[in-house]
Amino acid sequence: MVKIDNMVLPSCGNRQARHSFPWYILVLILAFMPVALCAQIKDLNYYMNVALENSPLLKDYQNQMVMNRLDSLILRAVYKPQVNFSSANIYAPKVGRWGYDPGIIDNGTFNALLSVRQSIIGKGNKKTQLQSYNLDNRVLQNTAKISKQDLNLAVASQYIAAYSDLQGIKYNEEIRILLNKEEVALKRLMEKAVYKQVDYLNFFMKLKQHLLLIDQQKASYENNIALLNYVCGIVDTTAVELKAPDITLLPVPEFENTLQYEQFRLDSLKLKNGDALIDYAYHPKLDAFVDAGFNSTLTYQGYKNFGASIGLSLIVPLYDGGQRQKQHNKLKTAQLTRKNYLDFSHKQYRQQLAQFYQQLEQTDRIIKQAQEVMQYTQTLIEANGKLLQNGEVSVTDYILAVNSFLDASHAVIQSTTNRMQIINQINYWNYEK
Repeated sequence: MVKIDNMVLPSCGNRQARHSFPWYILVLILAFMPVALCAQIKDLNYYMNVALENSPLLKDYQNQMVMNRLDSLILRAVYKPQVNFSSANIYAPKVGRWGYDPGIIDNGTFNALLSVRQSIIGKGNKKTQLQSYNLDNRVLQNTAKISKQDLNLAVASQYIAAYSDLQGIKYNEEIRILLNKEEVALKRLMEKAVYKQVDYLNFFMKLKQHLLLIDQQKASYENNIALLNYVCGIVDTTAVELKAPDITLLPVPEFENTLQYEQFRLDSLKLKNGDALIDYAYHPKLDAFVDAGFNSTLTYQGYKNFGASIGLSLIVPLYDGGQRQKQHNKLKTAQLTRKNYLDFSHKQYRQQLAQFYQQLEQTDRIIKQAQEVMQYTQTLIEANGKLLQNGEVSVTDYILAVNSFLDASHAVIQSTTNRMQIINQINYWNYEK
């Protein structure tokens, strides 16, 4: 018996053959034993974890969040008192009648000042500016989660494709053992003139075709493993045997509980925050400053020119040609665009899930029908196998029964793979925020 994702495929050998253990089966087992022993056994969680760890995009998002936090700290520092030391020293000598107008430079200026400047803004203004960095970080966090979601979907999809090839190889190896056994028996019957040589050659060609199918599946499996490693950023060419993936259908959240909706919600908050920043940009700006030090032209008692000053700087926007309202209108248009995309995404979400559930129903029906065909053809193969041992059935009829069984089993494997891929697509939306 061969087990594929909790479904049992019946074996094709006759009862008499099950009690015997021919030498060539032992040879086949010994031949494949080194491969099985050398192959590393890995599961889906391993590949997902490695892919997330190696992803440069996720690392990029982490670095962007760090830079955003630093920008937020820089903004906080900007609104703290700014202390500076400045010194400007100019000497303009007059040579004869030549020189700068003393009314302009007074022969020179010399100063060394320590100044402190403090911007005076409302708490709401500062909070709104800091909120913009907070929202940027929340958008980056949500975007990183969506990227993880996408990466997990891609890794699981490729893993399922490779696992399907592996199941096909294992199952067809069992069929090959059956055909090898029947080939030996048929050859003996041909030597006894029970069957014609052409009958034997027809069966032998069927065996060769089956060997070719196995080689093709092995090549496909190796290519899919290489592609899986590529997606995960793994540099490895060693043989790998995959465990059965745990693909279980999870409950689907409402659209308002998905990461995609959260992205639209955060975009809306950013636009509202942008509106507030526009309004605060038109508030009066008040700066207080104080300085102390030496400031002199050295024309009269320069040693007494030590002192201090204090002052206020006020800027009140009065008219800018209507720029303020135009900026608000731009954000209103952006908000409308966001809503259009949100509504369309909601419709796509509902349509896509309805389509996936419909495909899941269809796939389950195909699997059930294919399993029924397998049961009938398995009984037919067992009966023809007994008759073949006695030369009472044509080789063509036996081959047709085997072909029918192989077609049905391929349908089961392929439909099972499709079923896992569909569930993988549905589970994509089930991600904790």
